[in-house]
Amino acid sequence: MLTEEILCKQFGVSETVYNYVMKIEENIKNHFEKIDKVREYNQYKVILAMQEHRLDYTNFYWNTGYGYDDVGREKVEKIFASVFHTEDALVRPSIASGTHALYLTLSGILQHDDEVISISGRPYDTMLTVLGEEGNEPGNLREAGIIYKEIPLYNNDIDWESAVKEVTMKTKLLMIQRSTGYSFRPALTIEKIKHAIEKIREVYPNIYIMVDNCYGEFVSEFEPSDIGADVVVGSLIKNPGGGIALSGGYVVGKKVVIDRIANRLTAPGVGKEIGLTFGTTRNTLQGLFFAPHIVSEALKGALLFGGVYSSLGFEITPELEEDRSDIIQAIKFNNKDMVIKICEAVQAASPVDGHVSPVPWDMPGYTNQVIMASGAFVSGSSIELSADAPMRAPYIAYIQGGLFYDHVKLGVMLSLEKMMEFDEIKRKMYL
Repeated sequence: MLTEEILCKQFGVSETVYNYVMKIEENIKNHFEKIDKVREYNQYKVILAMQEHRLDYTNFYWNTGYGYDDVGREKVEKIFASVFHTEDALVRPSIASGTHALYLTLSGILQHDDEVISISGRPYDTMLTVLGEEGNEPGNLREAGIIYKEIPLYNNDIDWESAVKEVTMKTKLLMIQRSTGYSFRPALTIEKIKHAIEKIREVYPNIYIMVDNCYGEFVSEFEPSDIGADVVVGSLIKNPGGGIALSGGYVVGKKVVIDRIANRLTAPGVGKEIGLTFGTTRNTLQGLFFAPHIVSEALKGALLFGGVYSSLGFEITPELEEDRSDIIQAIKFNNKDMVIKICEAVQAASPVDGHVSPVPWDMPGYTNQVIMASGAFVSGSSIELSADAPMRAPYIAYIQGGLFYDHVKLGVMLSLEKMMEFDEIKRKMYL
């Protein structure tokens, strides 16, 4: 068989590893049909939005200077608003990351002495620096007089009753992080987020609710904006960029909110009317067009990683039978060396920089050393196959992305080859 031949002879995959992965693949294929149904719906949703706004080739042209009258930029934002079923959108290459988009949103909405409450527990590491909870970086929200509180999850669900009790006269915004971050839990499902929003709205109908949607776009038929969130935030080098977008972030939601955030991005009075796109319009829209399919490929790859390593006795989240709400597969190794090995394997499977090895390093915005494997066409693109882990117990590897399922399968096989260096893994493989 030609596929087996190239994997074994050219990539150095042993027959034992090949057969083991193929057996697991056969066991998980029953999950693929549901993923395909979600992909199909979201693909039609994206096409419809592009057709509704009469996207044409001239929209890919761009100008210079201030970026006045950039029809393509305006078209992108109309399309994103339609896809997410919101009043307005801000989609810009000048938004450098998901963290940047979240900072813009919070600093655009919140003022001195306002309070923000995270109702999904401890946020992702980089957000702690933004909030002023860790480090003491200039310009953090605490320095601006913004009060921060958080409410832990209860049984991996939003504790909306505690959230209601914690709200004060100063509380202006509730923040929900859909994805897992560096915690070890399943991502919050749309159903759980919907239930919490409905219950909170019964008591506080006018409070702002923001959802960090990073890693979650197109995993479900519905987005947080469909179930009551006022503002939804994400990165273009994750799911909605489809591996094509070169950079950027998005914020979608109510027009009054988007206007404030746009003024924070540029300046009051000009808002969305300026901002050069640097010729990225086509990449942004083509990436959005690819996104539903790419996300489905990444989800199938996450299932394969989860299936293989759970069969070897490692604890994983989400488990194979759980509903998924992001593209991340977390594997708890309780072993620093194993985490490094799996990251090395993901890097070795990459089409870009496959010849280098990742090492733990002091990455900006993180309090622990972090190892990141990302041999991507777009630097930092976590919709492409990547793996990362903070160097702290219990040593959990977070694996996500994959433009094509076949690429992820290669990553799984090479990771098993590296894991065979550990006797306990080798014994389990031969059982």
